[in-house]
Amino acid sequence: MFSRMKEDIKSVFHRDPAARNNFEVLTNYPGLHAIWAHRVAHKLWRANWKWLARTLSTLARWLTGIEIHPGAKIGRRFFIDHGMGVVIGETAEIGDDCTLYHGVTLGGTSWSEGKRHPTLENNVVIGAGAKVLGPITLSSGARVGSNAVVVKDVPADTTMIGIPARQVSGKKDTEQTVFEAYGISTHQQDPISQAIRSLHEHSRALEQQMVLIACALKKQGIDCDELDLPDVDCESLTRFDSKDPDGVYDDDESSKPIDKPS
Repeated sequence: MFSRMKEDIKSVFHRDPAARNNFEVLTNYPGLHAIWAHRVAHKLWRANWKWLARTLSTLARWLTGIEIHPGAKIGRRFFIDHGMGVVIGETAEIGDDCTLYHGVTLGGTSWSEGKRHPTLENNVVIGAGAKVLGPITLSSGARVGSNAVVVKDVPADTTMIGIPARQVSGKKDTEQTVFEAYGISTHQQDPISQAIRSLHEHSRALEQQMVLIACALKKQGIDCDELDLPDVDCESLTRFDSKDPDGVYDDDESSKPIDKPS
């Protein structure tokens, strides 16, 4: 038991730079307290002491703000950072080295008995406020961004963001050498922002082509009426990529006016 507790304390230092010493972690990390209480409650649950297990779970929730059903199965080195508002359902299964931030829900979508909560394989990170719902599986290395809502299986080493969650990364970032807090890094790209940028670039190419056609017709003596086209506000377009970590679409080329040939 004490070896597992030492292992839990050591895992905090790996994933929270604010941790300074063992005594501080031991006394001021409610995520650890909730996990340790759950281990006792889970043993009572499996021994068919259901009421006592639920009572201990309720007491731990009052003290830590973290609700873990005693029936949930949790692996080694599980870390809950901050912790307030975390809810883990009865049939949830969590592998080794997983991390949850505050406000995360591993919930069910059905009132029927049986498996109704998510399964997290090893090394899964779920960002603050995210909801993972139903009997789905998040494969090893999966990441869920803050406030995302996941209702479908997530492949290994995939990052999901949004409501409903969509994939923004399908493989590990080989340049990412530090722990990805909140389940997402600045190197990942939002597919919707990418699509908007692609459409904008396509529309500009079409506009350039139409200008060339209009100039060619004018040289042939054919006048074309000029339409008053609305301007595109390039500053409102956003993207996420390694060259623009702030997520602002500020490409100088996109804001230049289209030159009309003489």
